[in-house]
Amino acid sequence: MHRNHQHTRTAPRRRTGRRLLAVASAVAFAVALTPGGPAAASRPGPPPAYDQDLRPQYHFSAQQNWLNDPNGLVYHEGVYHLFFQHNPFGNAWGNMSWGHATSPDLVHWTEQPVAIGQGFDEQGQPIEDIFSGSVVVDHGNTSGFGTPEDPPLVAVYTSAYTQMHPTLPGIQAQSLAYSTDDGQTWTKHDGNPVLDIGSRDFRDPKVFWHEPAQEWRMVVVRAPEHKVAIYGSTNLTEWTHLSDFGPAGAVGGAWECPDLFPLAVDGDPGNVKWVMVVSLNPGGIAGGSGTQYFVGDFDGTTFTSDDPPTYTPPAGAVLEGFEGATYGDWTATGTAFGDAPSSGDLPGQAGVAGFEGAQLANSFHGGDGARGTLTSPEVTVTGDHLNFLVGGGNHPRVEGTTLDPTLPPGTVLADFEGSTWGEGWTATGDFAEDGPRPGTIGDQQAVSGYQGEQLVNTFTDHDASTGTVTSPTFTIEQSWINLLVGGGYHPYTGEGVDATAVNLVVDGEVVQTATGQDSEALNWVAWNVSALVGKQAQIQVVDNNTGGWGHVLADHIMFSPEASHPVSVETSVNLLVGDEVVRTATGPSSETLDWTGWDVRDLVGQRVRIQLVDNSTGGWGHVLADQFTFADEPALSATQRAHWLDRGRDFYAGVTFNGVPDDRRIMIGWMSNWQYANAVPTDPWRSAMSEPRDLTLVTTDGQPRLRSAPVPELRSLRHGAVPVKRTTLEPGVTPVTQRASGDQLEIQATFRPGDAEQLGLHVRVGEGERTVIGYDVERRELYVDRTLSGDVGFSPAFPSIERAPLEPDAYGNVTLRVLVDRSSVEVFADGGRVAITDLVLPARGSDGVELFSTGGRARLVDMKVWHLASSWSGSRPAPEPSGSSAPPARP
Repeated sequence: MHRNHQHTRTAPRRRTGRRLLAVASAVAFAVALTPGGPAAASRPGPPPAYDQDLRPQYHFSAQQNWLNDPNGLVYHEGVYHLFFQHNPFGNAWGNMSWGHATSPDLVHWTEQPVAIGQGFDEQGQPIEDIFSGSVVVDHGNTSGFGTPEDPPLVAVYTSAYTQMHPTLPGIQAQSLAYSTDDGQTWTKHDGNPVLDIGSRDFRDPKVFWHEPAQEWRMVVVRAPEHKVAIYGSTNLTEWTHLSDFGPAGAVGGAWECPDLFPLAVDGDPGNVKWVMVVSLNPGGIAGGSGTQYFVGDFDGTTFTSDDPPTYTPPAGAVLEGFEGATYGDWTATGTAFGDAPSSGDLPGQAGVAGFEGAQLANSFHGGDGARGTLTSPEVTVTGDHLNFLVGGGNHPRVEGTTLDPTLPPGTVLADFEGSTWGEGWTATGDFAEDGPRPGTIGDQQAVSGYQGEQLVNTFTDHDASTGTVTSPTFTIEQSWINLLVGGGYHPYTGEGVDATAVNLVVDGEVVQTATGQDSEALNWVAWNVSALVGKQAQIQVVDNNTGGWGHVLADHIMFSPEASHPVSVETSVNLLVGDEVVRTATGPSSETLDWTGWDVRDLVGQRVRIQLVDNSTGGWGHVLADQFTFADEPALSATQRAHWLDRGRDFYAGVTFNGVPDDRRIMIGWMSNWQYANAVPTDPWRSAMSEPRDLTLVTTDGQPRLRSAPVPELRSLRHGAVPVKRTTLEPGVTPVTQRASGDQLEIQATFRPGDAEQLGLHVRVGEGERTVIGYDVERRELYVDRTLSGDVGFSPAFPSIERAPLEPDAYGNVTLRVLVDRSSVEVFADGGRVAITDLVLPARGSDGVELFSTGGRARLVDMKVWHLASSWSGSRPAPEPSGSSAPPARP
């Protein structure tokens, strides 16, 4: 065993004393916050470092800089350890290291120095990022890193080797680090990596001790294959492959952050099932990131899910199955769909699967560069649901776009077709050195939508480059400036920090600006400059961002008397009444078709047409469709059929603690979403963790399903309970007593729907701001609407409404438990079987609470509101990284 450079251990008695002091301090603080306690009147507020407007007050966040997935959750010697993905040097993803925090009670956290730092070579080049993983207490000292009397903590994590690594460039492999001083300092194992299969997408190991086998087990993902690999080991340093699980459940994105653990069903120790947790990005139930789970059995070698291996959709009347020699009375335009259905793969395509019968509609004729439509004749809606199979690219229809790519007339100001930027153009920064580029750069996703052969593309050096390109001064001659823009969504605000934008500058001021939509497809932007005709101006292309999507694409800047219209890049299936699109669906960027079910009850008896549209020429620029069927019940996609730990946008990478006594299973998730995580407008920190949740298995509709609930330790923060009288809710908004207002609340409310259509709560109410937590009676759905929840404009993916199925209880009531913090809401219903977690970003003064009912009366049966104290106590110095240093300058 390699045990060099072990740190001197602290004596056990001293270590125990330190633990007792930490516990005593936290208990004393919790007692001070107890209602009626001796210090209640002088309750301390958070220190300035933790008191920013959007800073979570009882959810863990790093004092400064970036945070994402929870790692290494372990309970040891009376202390909960939370490690996490962390950038010690910046507020965006990068320089991946393991941050560290500890708590005696899951409520009061102390941030510790960085535990496992990013690795550098002798020249100061980064060669190893520390990705997600887990920590175990090696009680038997099987690793040899400690002693049986004083067992080591062993971290098992993914070494993500950079392209500068001398022997494993770009490889992801599993490595070890160990601590012999209760997690204060860590030493990387000399024999790293301990598990390498030569893959670039092999990550996120979760390790646990399997008592029946008296061995260690590891679950680790082969991400793009949608597989969890299971390994065994006797010593943590040598691993044997045992089996694989998957693909299964939701597969619309890469699998990440697996976990595997046993739970008693309904608390019965004689009925134990195993739970496999797998996160998914993208492809979550609410869009973007999400965390799913499977319930089944584990024999020490193989996990077997209880879910049926196949899905049979509801029976119905088949409208079209594309089994003929031609499209029949369907009409094709363009070239994408060809003259007839396909029998699977077309030339250059591979892996088409999941269709019914022998044929399907496939728009890959001529590859992704072809465009076209395929439209049915008018038919009468005869069923409550229209079910069909869809696959291909994930390019949804966007309202306000057009299928017609015809440009309005005009004069081109810049087309970037030369070997330089153009006469009189000036450039600064490193992206500008090479001039215009011919499309895609290196391993960039395919760039599309530009005119001619070249464009401005600042993807140089994988988003690390920055700079500006500025036109010579020109006179604005017509009412519109039309231009193509793509790349990252980083709008220009004020001084342009972090912007990826194209600006119009007049008299030294930016008067018009445009940014991309986190897409490599350029699209038209129209600036109305009619009030500026005759003015002197300049065009400026700005890239000040080195994070994700930190680049801008621009092309074909032109004067015109008319506005251009954004061109649709959809690969979609649409339902038309006349020329109006009333339903739409798209593929999941997969060649495997999956079911979609449209609720068309409001259209029964009407005449409609089905139209398949391929108007995308970029990557995954095609659509697949089959088996259009009218039925009485909806067909469900694999994503809908999957089991989700949380149906909000902002619960990802959830994993559980190792080593918690009494078989208690506690999970923490990352409270963000990769669709916009790097852009959330907080500083000097970014991202937070969910409230820790107790997980249990309960029988639901005859099957064991996970239930989650905030840990009971959270109650130590309660004070100032405010009861709200039961009342009838008339249609409209009913104010709640001012004493219930706040931005740190726990609310429990029970409603009886009556004849209302929708009912529920508004929280974080202020000037034009509110977050809606409601129940839709007809749809039997819980929902969270954050479209007016404050700052929602920093990403086009952020304004959203999340939904989850929810049946009333046996008494016809709906009970909600809501946790409100300064930048989040967590909603639990049906005893925790349903959860929705969403970020919200309201102004500091938006702290009102209201009740509402629409379409009829509802009844508030019971409601209590607790104010929650801040879990930050006392001042803390900024943590200094340990085992890591600021990234060295490039030579």
